[in-house]
Amino acid sequence: MSHVVGEYKKISERRRSKSDLKRVLEDEETSVLDRIENILMKLGLSRNEAKVYVFLARRREAKASEISDTLLLNRTETYRILMNLQKMGLVSTVLTKPLKFIALPLEKSFSLLIEAKKLNISMLETEKEKIIESWRSLPRSDVSTPPKEVFQVLEGYEHINLRARDIIEDAKREIYACTSEDHLGRFYYAGLLDALEENARKGIKVMFITNNSPKNFFFTKDLKKSNVKYIQFDPKEVPSFIISDDRELLLFLNPFTGEHKISRPVALYTNCIILIKALNKLFKSIWDQNKPKEDTLGDI
Repeated sequence: MSHVVGEYKKISERRRSKSDLKRVLEDEETSVLDRIENILMKLGLSRNEAKVYVFLARRREAKASEISDTLLLNRTETYRILMNLQKMGLVSTVLTKPLKFIALPLEKSFSLLIEAKKLNISMLETEKEKIIESWRSLPRSDVSTPPKEVFQVLEGYEHINLRARDIIEDAKREIYACTSEDHLGRFYYAGLLDALEENARKGIKVMFITNNSPKNFFFTKDLKKSNVKYIQFDPKEVPSFIISDDRELLLFLNPFTGEHKISRPVALYTNCIILIKALNKLFKSIWDQNKPKEDTLGDI
C-alpha cells in the first residue's frame, strides 16, 4: 500500500511540476506579446489593431470569423480593422471561400511602420516652416507683457532630455550642472554631454559636478573644455539640476510615492529667480568646498 501511495505522490509531483512550467511559459509568452502590442501601438496602431495583427502573425492565416471569435471582437469591427491593416500594408487577403487573411512578418511590419513614421516627421518638418512663416506674418499686438515665472513638470526622459537640450543650446554665458551617476548616464546616451562640450568650445563657461565613480569618468572623458569636478555626495541629499545663464532651471525630482506613485523620471522646468538663485548658491558652495586636486578631466 505504501508503494502505491509513493508512486501516486511522484505522479502528482510530476504533474504539478509540468503545470508550473506550463504556467511560467504562458506568463513569458504573454509578456512578450504585450511588449509587441505596446510597440505597435507606439507606431500608430490602435490596441485592437495590434491584437488582430499579432493574432494573424502567429496563426499565419485566419478567417475573419476566427479572429472575431478568438479576440471577442464584433464581426463588423473585425472587418474594419482588417481593412485598416491592409491599407497600412500589414495584412493581405487570400482569395478563398471564405476569405482568409495573412499578416506581413513582424520584422517587416516594424520596418514599414518606422519608415512611415519617419516620412510623417519629415513632412511635418516641412509643414512646420510654412506654418511658422505664416504665423510671423500675422499682425502683432503692440501691448507688451512683463515676463512671468513659469513652472512646467516633465515626465519621462524623452521630454526631459528635449528640454535639457533646449536650455543648453540657448545658453549664452554659463551653464552649471550637478548630476548623479544615473542622470549623467542618460545625458551621455542622449548626446547632451556633447552639447555641453560644444558650448564650452564656443567660450561658454560650463561647470559640471558629478559623483566620483568609474562610470562617470567614462561618461565625461571627452569633456576637454568643460570644467568637471568629481566628488562624493548622496543623490538623495543633493539634487540633480542644470542652470543656464541664471535664468532657466531644470531640476530633477524624485518620483511621487504612495497612491500617486510615478515610476518614470520627473523634472521641473522653471525660470523662477528665487529657486534658481538658491540652487546656484548650492552649486557654488559645493564647488568651492571641493578644491581642485587631480579631479578635473584635463588633469586625468
